[in-house]
Amino acid sequence: MRKTFLLLFCLLPLFQLSAQEKSDRISLIQLVRDIKEHTDLQVYSLAPDTLKVLKTADYSVDGIRRSLHGTNIQVAVLENNLFLLPDKPLLTDLTVFRKDAGDNPDTFIPEVIASNENQIYEVGAQLQPARQQKIRLQGTVCNFRTGAPLEGIQIICRDPWETALTGTDGSFSLELPAGYHVLELKGMDIQDTQRRFQLYADGIARIELGEDARMLDEIVIQAGRVAQVHSTQMGVEKFNPALLKNLPSAMGEADVLKMLQTLPGVKTVGEASNGFNVRGGATDQNLILFNNGTIFNPSHMFGLFTAFNSDMVNEAELYKSSIPAKYGGRISSVLNISSKEADKEKASGSASIGLLTAKLNLELPLVRDKLSLQLNGRMTYSDWMLKTIPEKSGYRNGKAGFHDMGGVLSWNMNTRNKLNVYGYYSHDRFSFTESEVYGYTNLNVSGEWKSFFSDSFTGEFAAGYDHYDYLNDVSESPDMYSYYSAYNAYRLSFAIHQVFGKAHFNWEAGERHQVGFGLNVNFDNVHGGKMQPLGSLSTIQSDELEWDNALESALYLSDQYEITPRWSVEGGVRLSIYNVLGPRHVNSYMEGSLPSDETLEGTTLEKGVIKTYMGPEFRLSTRYRLKDDLSIKAGFNTMRQYFHKVSNTSIMSPTDIWKLSDSNIKPQEGWQVAAGVYHESPRRNWEYSLEAYYKRLDNYLDYRNGAELLMNDHLETDVISTQGYAYGIELQAKKMQGKLTGWASYSYSRTFIRQHDPRVAMPVNNGEWYPTEYDRPHEFKMAGNYKLTQRFSMSANLDYSTGRPITIPAGTYFDKRQNRPLPYYIDRNSYRIPDYMRLDLSFNLDQGHHRTRKLHTSYTLGVYNALARRNVYNIYYVSEPSGIKGYQLSIFGSAIPYLTVNLNF
Repeated sequence: MRKTFLLLFCLLPLFQLSAQEKSDRISLIQLVRDIKEHTDLQVYSLAPDTLKVLKTADYSVDGIRRSLHGTNIQVAVLENNLFLLPDKPLLTDLTVFRKDAGDNPDTFIPEVIASNENQIYEVGAQLQPARQQKIRLQGTVCNFRTGAPLEGIQIICRDPWETALTGTDGSFSLELPAGYHVLELKGMDIQDTQRRFQLYADGIARIELGEDARMLDEIVIQAGRVAQVHSTQMGVEKFNPALLKNLPSAMGEADVLKMLQTLPGVKTVGEASNGFNVRGGATDQNLILFNNGTIFNPSHMFGLFTAFNSDMVNEAELYKSSIPAKYGGRISSVLNISSKEADKEKASGSASIGLLTAKLNLELPLVRDKLSLQLNGRMTYSDWMLKTIPEKSGYRNGKAGFHDMGGVLSWNMNTRNKLNVYGYYSHDRFSFTESEVYGYTNLNVSGEWKSFFSDSFTGEFAAGYDHYDYLNDVSESPDMYSYYSAYNAYRLSFAIHQVFGKAHFNWEAGERHQVGFGLNVNFDNVHGGKMQPLGSLSTIQSDELEWDNALESALYLSDQYEITPRWSVEGGVRLSIYNVLGPRHVNSYMEGSLPSDETLEGTTLEKGVIKTYMGPEFRLSTRYRLKDDLSIKAGFNTMRQYFHKVSNTSIMSPTDIWKLSDSNIKPQEGWQVAAGVYHESPRRNWEYSLEAYYKRLDNYLDYRNGAELLMNDHLETDVISTQGYAYGIELQAKKMQGKLTGWASYSYSRTFIRQHDPRVAMPVNNGEWYPTEYDRPHEFKMAGNYKLTQRFSMSANLDYSTGRPITIPAGTYFDKRQNRPLPYYIDRNSYRIPDYMRLDLSFNLDQGHHRTRKLHTSYTLGVYNALARRNVYNIYYVSEPSGIKGYQLSIFGSAIPYLTVNLNF
């Protein structure tokens, strides 16, 4: 017992020493907390947090090293950063690569790589926050797999509301207050995602995004919140390919122009009508640009299909008002459409098959990250549709079809220069009888070079060639009157050629100041018509009209300035110069008299510049933000137009005559004033807008009674200039988030014209105002998509409008030469056809999300005109032995089901 007590007494100091050592040890995480509490060091550690180290009161670098004595932790210091790394030390004596930051090149800004949507990424030093109120977060967005920059990615911060759009090099820049922010990222061919940042000071982020295997080609409204509430522009709608919208359309074909017609302020005269009317403008008063080139006939197959294959559309913008200064040449609206570019990393493609059309799209990378080629084509097999028409119509043996193709060669020359070459060709052919054949062609070739001269100064240069022509063959009929038809067989042709060049520059003069300027030049060449005999027996005399030649030039300057965070102003001026060029014969008429055969004084051959029209066009718009989610806007713009469509119909027809302004036909002129209120719901999932406008038009061509429009070498004697005005109010609500998405609108608008020239002896309607054929006062539209599951959705489209005006007989008179009664017309457009209403439905099965699959399929089953309404397109009158009888014409008299299969590979 004594020996045991002696042994414990001898070991007691050792137990006391061991207990003292344990009380002097703490965990590594506690040491890090103590260092942050007592110093300004930012600590980075890869060591286990549970590692035990010696407790210390000395937080110098040497004291920290003594605390870590006996462990494998190495200590290194770089500027204000302390690194605790196991095993290997951090070398801090190497050259530090630095990022320029304004005038201080010695500021080190580390790049944060953000690849996970659930992780919070810190930007800037926590213990050295920025002194300025706003922090600049800049960087690039790229493909996580290939590292290729992603262009056109929208970055959205909701609190406070700030947005950015990545450029061609994937770059972006945002200014946000310090603190925690969630950035939403949306774009084509990527998964919608988000990144979380804790901002302490200015920094650089590299955001890596994944691809989305689902790539549908439906075209939908893209909610432009920045444009709606925060920008100075008004009356602007943007379209993008999207995944969640499958709006039903005729024959199941995704259609940009048909989507356009679901918007307020955009009208047509009826179903399957070529062209569209914007805020009281005629169909020819819309400038339709496709990759900088002009499209003169934007429709296929009587208006059932658009000229633009949805597979080749990247983005479309419609300007109903606040038209930018860089656009000109039309007085109603501008529709600007750009093509997709192929992926420069991997080959892919898509195809679809519908009731009437089939299409194919290929994306081919030629040089990785540098050069790619996109090819697409579409064709129709629609002759079977005409076989279903009743025999008594006379059109059962008719034929109709079209094909189109396009391509984009895209070359990323370097990080600051990019070159695209575009090509597009389309051809339509149709014949209602075997003896009469029609055909028309669009051809556009252009090149575009974009250059970033500096971070604040960019330039875009474009040049190209546009062509449009139509051909009408009338030949011998095999059924009857064959001998007569052979003697009267002919070919009628018409063509437009246009060569253009454009240069546009954009200068960011300051954080709240942007300046744009440039030059546009068009050489226009219009062949008014050529008549040729068709066949050896034809007695038709050859005739050819002279070419119309003109040079259309414009210089423009625009300036956008944010006076205060609430008040922004954008103004611009465009100097438009139009030179009528020879050689051509010019008719001179008696001064003060209408052009006619009786007032013709002489004809001379003119060369060089025959006449010049010149004048400024003004653009002005302003926005005042009452709250962050509520703003009011107002705008004013003037426009000039030198192209005239001469036709006795309100739609666009392949056989329309286009005429350039000359010495006797003045350019069209117009101006518009508009104002609006724009609001977002508190959760920013609803947008509301109200816009009102008033528009005036001058020198719009109308035809005289008994006018001859074909092969007329003195057209000025058969047309007359008119005045017009239009006004309206448009209300719209959009919901672009959640399972239910879509938009609804109501508009009230009126459009009137008159022949007010005092030289006219008997003007239409005695010179009083009368409504145009596209005047439809009340219009309600609704389009929506409800997503039942991740793959299955339902879509609907509802369209209601007042019937359009027509001219009906006021009585009859008996024609002794024809020995029958004929209708007698007086006031033009004094009656309206019945109101129009149509409901379309579709059920959509989107493709799966299996990334490893090589082939993805989606299906759309729908019905056009689900209520089977016989909407009246026109009313016409026929003189019969029993008297004058009126008939109503409907384009679609029943519901039309369709099925479309889409393949992506």
